[in-house]
Amino acid sequence: MNILLIGASGMIGSRVAAEAANRGHEVTGVTRSGKDGTQAADAADVAAITALAKGKDAVVLSIAPPRDGSEPEAPLLAAGRAVLTALRAAGVDRLVVVGGAGSLEIAPGTRLVDTPDFPEIYKKESLSQAALLDVIRAEADDLRWTYISPAAEIAPGERTGAYRKGGDALVGPFITAEDYAVALVDELENPTTPSQRINVAH
Repeated sequence: MNILLIGASGMIGSRVAAEAANRGHEVTGVTRSGKDGTQAADAADVAAITALAKGKDAVVLSIAPPRDGSEPEAPLLAAGRAVLTALRAAGVDRLVVVGGAGSLEIAPGTRLVDTPDFPEIYKKESLSQAALLDVIRAEADDLRWTYISPAAEIAPGERTGAYRKGGDALVGPFITAEDYAVALVDELENPTTPSQRINVAH
């Protein structure tokens, strides 16, 4: 499989790149800096992403909203919409998005981000990721997309190859970034949940 990975240098993106490459897939990494063998491009640059996506079997979007204290939602949504436009222009219909956990439900109608104990420092970022999911659900009907939320906590750790998978309801408190990458590449290879959000946890 020929994969374009936007955000290849992040904690999750770098592990997705390694997992996919170890399984024999061809990965073209994209970062803003273009360092470490990646292509330099901004996710919001439609022309650049279109050119990079041409001929690819799938695009993985693994970017975080700005963490510099500015309002995170508008830039993330602009990038998300730009990637949707670029996929269509490039003739690619498979998109997998590295999503957030805040929009997962801990009870029917109650999202994790809306609970009293949710850390305030992460709230705006989580709400912006939830808004991106809303955009994809509303605007990407013509694409085979999967938005993959991690568990409530994700951090570097051991690759066990084992995970549980759910839908909009939170299925567990933790997953390593390595096992999240396993789940994501599994979904690329065997797309069992097109046009859905899933979440994965140990």
